[in-house]
Amino acid sequence: MIAVYLEARDGKIKKSSFEALAEAKRRAAELGVATAAVLVGGAVADLAPGAFAYGAANVYVIENELLADYSAQGYGLALAALAAEIRPEALFFPATAMGRDLAPRVAARLGVGLASDCVKVAVKGGDLVFTRPIYAGKAVLTFTLKTRPRLATLRPNIFPLGEASAAAGEVVRKDVAIPDGAIKGRAVEVIREESGEIDVTEADVVVSGGRGFKGPDAFALLRDLAAVFPRAAVGASRSAVDSGWIGHQHQVGQTGKTVSPNLYIAAGISGAIQHLAGISSSKFIVAVNKDPEAPIFKIADYGIVGDLFEVLPKLKDELKKALAD
Repeated sequence: MIAVYLEARDGKIKKSSFEALAEAKRRAAELGVATAAVLVGGAVADLAPGAFAYGAANVYVIENELLADYSAQGYGLALAALAAEIRPEALFFPATAMGRDLAPRVAARLGVGLASDCVKVAVKGGDLVFTRPIYAGKAVLTFTLKTRPRLATLRPNIFPLGEASAAAGEVVRKDVAIPDGAIKGRAVEVIREESGEIDVTEADVVVSGGRGFKGPDAFALLRDLAAVFPRAAVGASRSAVDSGWIGHQHQVGQTGKTVSPNLYIAAGISGAIQHLAGISSSKFIVAVNKDPEAPIFKIADYGIVGDLFEVLPKLKDELKKALAD
């Protein structure tokens, strides 16, 4: 069995979790094993049909009032206990902020290795083979894991989702005892952005700005451009975030979030190595910079040398016309 942890937020399963589940289904078919999903929370059983639609034969549901809000300690304990009981061949996580926080804790509890931020999973010789970028995206590493179960986090927007089906399956409820004192921290408040923007890791289009914007007010240009596309998000370089021009949840790069959109537009970003590492798996990269020698042009599919304050409004107008046709 290949099991997949499904991240649920605001009563919905995140798209990146369904991508991991769809990939698990493909690899499980090659190995001749079943596919399962795992939901953890206070009341999450009603979300199970979504997992059946993307390939899960059954869904393990762990419900506990102490797990109503995400806790790395509580969720890690619950998942490790379940994995020790059902003994899957592999356990996949989406490489989201939660997945990157949770997977290492589960691996540590089980005493197994972890393949993190994978961009490819294959089956060779009856074993799972993982591929991930290394050295800030300058090289890729292909490897297997000796320990069982094989734990891996899968980068969002890399693995094809496929079409949802009307398949059904079995919901298996599991009780996990949470000892007193096991959860040492708890969420007391969740502060959300009022704009309700899509997270940059799950957007199909990301438009990012850097130091070239010269201040926070100019980021309105990016938001206007992002509004032209469906499922678009606004990103930023570390320098723009450190300057306080935009929230740190928008930061793209090695010290921020790794993104893999269909289209990445970088405006006023020179292309520091940590930023390039976070966008290397984007399908198409368009750079706008007035410096023709900016490093960002070395990896861009298309480059525009010019003043972003002149280019972005014209680009927005032309895209509106093209998308309206």
